[in-house]
Amino acid sequence: MTPKTRTTHPTNGRPPTDPAPEGHDHLDRALGNRHLQMIAIGGAIGTGLFMGSGKTISLAGPSILLVYAIIGGFLFFVMRAMGELLLSNLQYKSFRDIAEDVLGPWAGFFAGWTYWFCWIVIGVADLTAVTAYVSYWFPDLPKWVAATSLVVLLLVLNLVTVKLFGEIEFWFALIKIVAIVALIGVAVVMVATGFISPEGHQASLANLWNDGGFFPTGAGGFLAGFQIAFFAFLGIELVGTAAAETKDPTHTLPRAINAIPIRVGLFYICALAAIMAVTPWQLINPAVSPFVSMFGLAGFGLAASAINFVVLTSAASSANSGIYSTSRMLYGLALDRKAPKPFGRLSRFKVPANGLVFSCCCLLPGLVLLYTTDSIVSAFTLATTVASVLFIFVWGLIVASYLVYRRRQPQAHAASVYKMPAGVVMCWVVFGFFAVMIGILAMEPDTGMALAVTPIWFAALAVAYRVHLRRAAGAGS
Repeated sequence: MTPKTRTTHPTNGRPPTDPAPEGHDHLDRALGNRHLQMIAIGGAIGTGLFMGSGKTISLAGPSILLVYAIIGGFLFFVMRAMGELLLSNLQYKSFRDIAEDVLGPWAGFFAGWTYWFCWIVIGVADLTAVTAYVSYWFPDLPKWVAATSLVVLLLVLNLVTVKLFGEIEFWFALIKIVAIVALIGVAVVMVATGFISPEGHQASLANLWNDGGFFPTGAGGFLAGFQIAFFAFLGIELVGTAAAETKDPTHTLPRAINAIPIRVGLFYICALAAIMAVTPWQLINPAVSPFVSMFGLAGFGLAASAINFVVLTSAASSANSGIYSTSRMLYGLALDRKAPKPFGRLSRFKVPANGLVFSCCCLLPGLVLLYTTDSIVSAFTLATTVASVLFIFVWGLIVASYLVYRRRQPQAHAASVYKMPAGVVMCWVVFGFFAVMIGILAMEPDTGMALAVTPIWFAALAVAYRVHLRRAAGAGS
């Protein structure tokens, strides 16, 4: 007998519901609109905005605003494609189910396990970041203590109920929003009053083009900005993973996705424009958070501690999202018999407890990076670079799934109430953008090294998939 795979209904393209495995229950749709909106915001605001924006500004100058707009614009279309696919069949729990049904079992296997690994890598990066932020207040605290404490805390909170996850993300995202809005507000006041820094530089919108023009570092600097800025958008697709546990996905999912351009405009473009309007881009220290610097100029003496708290919650939010998404991905893989059966069981609180515990255990070995790399920054850079390359693959599968869906199910697209704008054409444009991003990542030694080692992951997955097929065939014979 051949291994069990999903088959597509000839008329509506909906996969039949697989028999529920022993101990299986359905995920609880306990997340409301405010939870999903904040999860979407949290996914669109990465730690890189607070800590990495100084370096991106030093590389590209004011043109970094265009970099963020371009990346955000292309990823918006990826999210629109995912949104139409998810709403075309409410049985889909995530984009992994989409890839499984539309592209085939291999795609579901590769998408699910790659996405799981992406968030494990990001989780390791977040733990290294948390270690750095906590050491600001407690320099003598052993590195492993802060990271392990965060993992245990988030595990306990996620084991209780999915609604608690939503509440945690709601408040984490709110902290980031308050910090960004406060920065923009302070900048507006400083520009309006003609604030002059101790070095004699006046706050003015003219700083965006008077100091070498909008592209002061040329094409090379502009392209270099993409390498770091791209990291900030990792996790933007989390809104799709959470859709399976929202009360009304047909209403909340489109609202969350449609607001992405507004969020990118406010949280990235306006925030960075505010920073460069107050301080000329050449004077921004790439090693220091520009948020801290600007609040310090405004006379906010507690700026360093306040922003350290903000970036700490930002890293904790990202780790929380990773623990959540990896457990749900393992849950979906288990239901399709592509992961061990225990991962497909839910606790009495209707959360995949086994997947949560396993993912958290997989995070802890990453702490070795803290002791084997030259610095915490080196460990963070290595982890986020690998994750970026893998995310391009995951997002590429979403776009490929959309193209196949459009070809095979034109009637479903015609009936969709949430069509992707310029559907097929934009898919190919997005693929072109991903190809350019791969080329840019190959330009620098650190990102190029990560790009070179990622084929090892896919080779390992290919071997694992062949083993899976043999076991499935043996079980069915």
